[in-house]
Amino acid sequence: MKKLFLVAAIAVFGFASAQETGGADNDAFRGAGDLRVNLGANIQSGGTGIVTSLDYGLGESFSVGAQAGYLLGVEEVLLDGKVKAEHRFDVKARASAHLGDVIGLPENFDIYPGLNLGLKNFGGHAGVRYFFSKGFGVYSEVQFPIARYNKSATSYRLLNNQFAFMLGASFDLGR
Repeated sequence: MKKLFLVAAIAVFGFASAQETGGADNDAFRGAGDLRVNLGANIQSGGTGIVTSLDYGLGESFSVGAQAGYLLGVEEVLLDGKVKAEHRFDVKARASAHLGDVIGLPENFDIYPGLNLGLKNFGGHAGVRYFFSKGFGVYSEVQFPIARYNKSATSYRLLNNQFAFMLGASFDLGR
């Protein structure tokens, strides 16, 4: 876990020092028709995995999208060794409000809260996205359940059904 955070910190600071100053070519969110893909790591209690999400802009500050994740490393002993692929996998529909332009942030920086509806729960998310150059940036996001479908969830049923932290790369597919 410490190595993952160290690598992420080095990457962020390395990219930040190599960034170009620029105009509209590195917008974090452009509005209607914008298409962003995030690829990253999912870190949560009991396991770590990979996650990808897609955001499609419907308006000046609003997007809808989808997210899919799979937990690769699961603490089997902690979870009684009963973890199946269906417990590791999750898919969510999501909607986000992009506040970067609204609150006056630089155009290559965005903050976005939102809601998601998935296979395991109804929840929320909040994230930040920073673009270094045209088409490439980094993102960080937290997710949390608001209402679980199984209120008595324990053990492996808590996988993808709890607070999670995501960190990774973001790509602009709209250009």
